Amino acid sequence: MAPPLSRRTLLQATALTAAATGLNVSAPGGAAATGLRISTPGGAAATESAATAPLRPFGLGDVTLGPGVFADKRALMLGHARGYDVNRLLQVFRANAGLDTGGAVAPGGWEGLDGEANGNLRGHYTGHFLTMLAQAYASTGEEVFGDRIRTMVGALTQVREALRRDPVVLSGDGPFGRPAVEQVRGSYQYVDLPGGTLGGATAVTLSTWVRPGHDANWARVLDFGDDTTRYLYLAVRNASGVPRFAVTASGPGGEQALNGTAPLPRGRWSHLAVTLGDGTGTLYVDGTAVARDTAMTLTPAALGSLADHWLGRSHFAADPVFAGGLAEVQIWSRVLSAAEIGELQKARAADTSAGPGDLASYRLDETSGSRFADSSGHGAAATLRRTWGGPSHPGFLAAYPETQFVLLESMTGSDYTRVWAPYYTAHKILRGLLDAHLATGNARALDLASGLGDWMYARLSRLPAATLQRMWGIFSSGEYGGIVEAICDLHDRSGTPEHLALARLFDLDRLIDACAADSDVLDGLHANQHIPIFTGLVRLYDATGEQRYLTAAKNFWRMVVPHRMYGIGGTSTGEFWKARDVIAGTVSGATAETCCAYNLLKLSRALFLRDPDPAYMDYYERALYNQVLGSKQDRPDAEKPLVTYFIGLTPGHVRDYTPKQGTTCCEGTGMESATKYQDSVYFAAADGSALYVNLYSPSTLTWAEHGVTVTQRTAFPVEQGSTLTVGGGRASFALRLRVPAWATAGFRVTVNGRAVEGTPVPGTYFTVSRTWRAGDTVRVSMPFRLRTESTPDDPSLQALFHGPVNLVGRSSATTYLEVGLYGNAALSGDLLPSLTPVSGSPLHYTLNGTEFAPFLEGTEDPTHAYVRRSEPRVVFGGLDSGVANPARPDGTTLLDAVWAGAPFRSKGALVARVGKVVDAWVADGRLGRAEGDAVVRTARRASYVG
Repeated sequence: MAPPLSRRTLLQATALTAAATGLNVSAPGGAAATGLRISTPGGAAATESAATAPLRPFGLGDVTLGPGVFADKRALMLGHARGYDVNRLLQVFRANAGLDTGGAVAPGGWEGLDGEANGNLRGHYTGHFLTMLAQAYASTGEEVFGDRIRTMVGALTQVREALRRDPVVLSGDGPFGRPAVEQVRGSYQYVDLPGGTLGGATAVTLSTWVRPGHDANWARVLDFGDDTTRYLYLAVRNASGVPRFAVTASGPGGEQALNGTAPLPRGRWSHLAVTLGDGTGTLYVDGTAVARDTAMTLTPAALGSLADHWLGRSHFAADPVFAGGLAEVQIWSRVLSAAEIGELQKARAADTSAGPGDLASYRLDETSGSRFADSSGHGAAATLRRTWGGPSHPGFLAAYPETQFVLLESMTGSDYTRVWAPYYTAHKILRGLLDAHLATGNARALDLASGLGDWMYARLSRLPAATLQRMWGIFSSGEYGGIVEAICDLHDRSGTPEHLALARLFDLDRLIDACAADSDVLDGLHANQHIPIFTGLVRLYDATGEQRYLTAAKNFWRMVVPHRMYGIGGTSTGEFWKARDVIAGTVSGATAETCCAYNLLKLSRALFLRDPDPAYMDYYERALYNQVLGSKQDRPDAEKPLVTYFIGLTPGHVRDYTPKQGTTCCEGTGMESATKYQDSVYFAAADGSALYVNLYSPSTLTWAEHGVTVTQRTAFPVEQGSTLTVGGGRASFALRLRVPAWATAGFRVTVNGRAVEGTPVPGTYFTVSRTWRAGDTVRVSMPFRLRTESTPDDPSLQALFHGPVNLVGRSSATTYLEVGLYGNAALSGDLLPSLTPVSGSPLHYTLNGTEFAPFLEGTEDPTHAYVRRSEPRVVFGGLDSGVANPARPDGTTLLDAVWAGAPFRSKGALVARVGKVVDAWVADGRLGRAEGDAVVRTARRASYVG
């Protein structure tokens, strides 16, 4: 790994870059920028195109979606963006800072303490949501999205300020009409009493009021002790859910304990008291003795001097911090009578015959500050603290303590229940803030983002390179998503040299070096942990000029596409990659994690902007029109984005649009995908000389540089073509139209009704150069064919495509559907004539009683994305030759060999091909002469469509 650059070196590099490119660009806020373009608010989705790159993208606001599948899907997500209560997202941040959450309920799933791994990923979803809002605002200009961004950024600013300072008491309504301490669940706050609180007493009474805010077991009301050996505690709930008092000098096995008989009601005040002396212990709940033990020999005096006296915190690290209300903590050096305990139910201790505790007396009715007065006469004030202390740098912003980041630095193995990808979460927050700044110009968002970068640099720059390499190589815990890309964007705007140095601290050298050397090491790796790394490397290449970054990214892309790609464009099984070219062998109910498709699209886009290889856009179209569109369910929901996590490709799989109770990584990226469908429809040459039309999507581009608009009107993919109309003034540029690799049935272009000369080649761009005038119309026609794509490890397992659209069988069968497609194949090689169109349902067909429909439709129908190709007999034009279809050892059949020669100019050309193939197979002994003659006769007799 390259060592961090010094500030002087980075400043010199920045100056040299600016001088070399001749740029004089200022980042928002006046900071000097590097040689990367800085987009103004409302402009491009990110500062993602290097000044030296041949292409640049347009901003989301520059491209308006027209009516069609993209607009329909986006409308559903915009409804979610408008309707979801953002205070629920902010709840986990406010709780972590000890702020009032306003009664908001955390989203659940991965975004709350009750979710998977205790919510160790909480906060990531807020970043996704900010990005969705920013994209929605940039695309539509609707102020509701800007307002929501301002609300969230304002709240996060308050959160960071609260984290910077000592915790401050949050008060609520207590018993007897007095305030009480409110401990927010997730705040990790407790009250620290002074040492010597128990004073070596030989008898003691403990009394307090509690209002549990959660049902977590083992949350302590108080815990006085040294460690997990010598202590006494009072817990709201034991393992059975009832109150428990225990004292021990020899750890859990030696506890002398009192257990209640019923759980304390949640959200209601209850009084707890414990008396201990003369060998007897008694536990009272609401004035009633619920447990008594006459053989309790341990007292505070027996424990001796104890180090810690905590309210709300346990000496056992795995125990939760108490959440809820706490009031009137009183400690006496004697055993109160049952009558005195009864009085405490009706009044504050100071107003009863017992009086305030003589060892400690904390009313806990303060409404500000972090100190609590002691009314016992000792004047021993208590202090509100965090269990984790506080952030190591004022820029820290998260929805959980910094301990997640600290623990990662010493981890040697994966354990996501302890540490679950903290830098992944930091990336989502950083990305959301940067997108919020870009869309709205919100200076606070950039300040928060810059602070995050400063904090990460302070945290990581002090670590040895070996530690960083180990961290980033740990599955899940060390996952950091697209943080490098985001940090490079931050550096472009802040101009802070340390931010670029920070980006390089995430280099995972063994992966980068292997991919730069074109050594495929992906087998066994977690897919989504590694895909976004390479988008970051592309940005690092821009910033540093280090070629290995770009080379590694290009080679990596080719290792995945097509070698680990399913037909719909997705990758991974159970989140992991398997061996190269093993596709059929990895099909499962947990294939094609949706995040992987999202990140592969980002990488494809980034690579294409720097190297306009049409293969990147062919992939982009495949994944966008199939997995990404198909991952969004086609119904509205304000509470859920309704996006898949995995898309199982097993026979009869039903898509799950509410995975893991919501708020997963894939639902987060799904929200983003559905609000930026238009981001790659058009690109421009950096010098303005050309416009690339990458996708055929109903849309209008406003190209301010030339003062023109370009409007696409199309029902693609229902329509097999598109019409582009130029508006505005005159402009000279080359229009580069992508000829999809699947467009083997022709690609025709007319301008104002006249054919354009040239031969479009599938898998390239077709160029039309002229001076364009308002009203000029370009018509693109690209007939679709039904084709199949075989898996490399099992040629008989195939996906059906009509143009760019994957057609899936809708059937509840749990074995692969067997289909034959050659029986009515057209001379062109089109297999569609073997299917029957469904009237009134475009792109819907039937075959052998099974409906086939576009994968992009977000239904809950059981689907078959792969079918088993079965052509048992040689059939031409619906005529059965009576001859079995022979196969070679590799699975290639005689019919495969015949139709590999398509398209055929005429029936005679097809018959000639049949004769040639038959002769070869007879010569190889795979077909008898009489059978071969029968095959040729059938081919001659049959009728074919064109």
